[in-house]
Amino acid sequence: MPRRGGPPEVNAGSMADIAFLLLIFFLVTTTIETDAGLDRMLPPIEPPDQDVVIKQKNIFTVNINKNGQLLVEEELLDLRDLRARAVEFLDNGGDGTCNYCRGGKDASSSDNPTKAIISLKNDRETKYATYITVQNELVGAYNELRNREAQRLYGRNFTEMEAEFLNPETPASIRDDLKDKVKAVQDLFPQKLSEAETSASN
Repeated sequence: MPRRGGPPEVNAGSMADIAFLLLIFFLVTTTIETDAGLDRMLPPIEPPDQDVVIKQKNIFTVNINKNGQLLVEEELLDLRDLRARAVEFLDNGGDGTCNYCRGGKDASSSDNPTKAIISLKNDRETKYATYITVQNELVGAYNELRNREAQRLYGRNFTEMEAEFLNPETPASIRDDLKDKVKAVQDLFPQKLSEAETSASN
């Protein structure tokens, strides 16, 4: 009986099939993390009919440096106090035309919520988490005031009404009713959050 030369061979014909099945398994079971975004409604691209003059006292400036420190109205401010300061600015009613404002009516601060603008500027090296936290605090200031007015007018929180209105499963009749209410509250405290051009670190 003749002797076979060399070591025995391993049948590798099915290795490609096994590798392909493993690849499919990992593709199906792997979850890919996505960055959290900010929900923003951009205005239409239409030039204004006339030049708008904005008084400096109607602009609430918030600057974030690369270390995550806040400079609000030229003063260092703790992040925990940002929402309260923004509410104070938006609810000021300095010119006396806002009959629902409960602020101090400081003549050196914002005239009316419809004229009040929050300007946010951050450094190129600002951490994303800090940027999102500041955004949340500023949007929270608007929602706090809108919730107050929605409770006064309709006995409900604005955030609940808005969530129900945006829910596609809400019946059309209820959405039509909520549409006018949501817009009415939004018009009392319109969200005018402007982002200035990012600055570079020195």
